[in-house]
Amino acid sequence: MASDDESREEPREEFVEQDGVGVTDQLQRLWTPHRLAYIKGENKPDGDGESGCPFCRLAGLDDESALIVARGESVYAVLNLYPYNPGHLMVVPYRHVADYTDLTAEETAEVADFTKHAMRVIRSVSGAHGFNIGLNQGVAAGAGIAAHLHQHVVPRWGGDSNFMPVVGHTKVLPQLLGETRTLLADAW
Repeated sequence: MASDDESREEPREEFVEQDGVGVTDQLQRLWTPHRLAYIKGENKPDGDGESGCPFCRLAGLDDESALIVARGESVYAVLNLYPYNPGHLMVVPYRHVADYTDLTAEETAEVADFTKHAMRVIRSVSGAHGFNIGLNQGVAAGAGIAAHLHQHVVPRWGGDSNFMPVVGHTKVLPQLLGETRTLLADAW
């Protein structure tokens, strides 16, 4: 039987040399080039109108293509393309409105109902321990798309803030968005 010292795996000494990438080291890289579009703000609407608004555009697509989980009378639930955690979705009014105070009573009620239902669904399929729920009102408050109101529903688990976002500035998601959409839509 091997001792603990003998059974430990030796650190990998394999390095891939590539001209121009810097000093060779033992770190492995987790590349997420799809995030660069978000960082650069590509395809982000540049005005306050409906023209070019991704939320207005998504509402006109089929659910699978748009990653829409469910539709209501005045709002829909859609997965976030750049999720903080698996299952991160947004409740979005169909009407192009920027401020929460501009919602009608019916829209406000349906945003609340969809948010509650989303929490139940996410808990049932993933066992979320808690949620961050919020509206970022305006660019100064962190709204990525300030011209069209959207409420985030972010599932959380004890200890889900591991070393990757803190040290690697990277979020590891265990499931493709299309698979997550199907799972949530089927449970909705």
